[in-house]
Amino acid sequence: MKNLYKTTVTTKGARKGHAKSDDEILDIQLSMPKSMGGDGGNYTNPEQLFGAGYSACFGSALQLVAKNQHDIELGEDLSVSAVVELGQTEEGNLQLAVVLDCYLPGVDVETGEKIVNEAHVVCPYSRATRDNIDVTLNLLVDED
Repeated sequence: MKNLYKTTVTTKGARKGHAKSDDEILDIQLSMPKSMGGDGGNYTNPEQLFGAGYSACFGSALQLVAKNQHDIELGEDLSVSAVVELGQTEEGNLQLAVVLDCYLPGVDVETGEKIVNEAHVVCPYSRATRDNIDVTLNLLVDED
């Protein structure tokens, strides 16, 4: 694999710890949600960070596919919301599930569905999670 970018993020203290990237741009305190037995607090958690990464990456995949395969420039109003759920399987294992709500303003439904599905094929997060977690793709449209 040809390397395009590499970074290292180190977390000390697990879910209640602190995460810092090697370039120190990312430097954040973590907390565990109350629903998982933590104190909540005003800090982020791994699921929020995963959602931020996945939604940003999927948005870039949408832009790439729209431009290269459909000759469409998606503007700044493009958005992807990642709804990340941490659950437990019947076997007692922890498992992630994600819903990606994609908003592509100005794109008709048929084309939008094609773009979303094609982006799911090329997005690195989608490729990494394929057949490992449930990912649901939704195309959000404006009501007339």
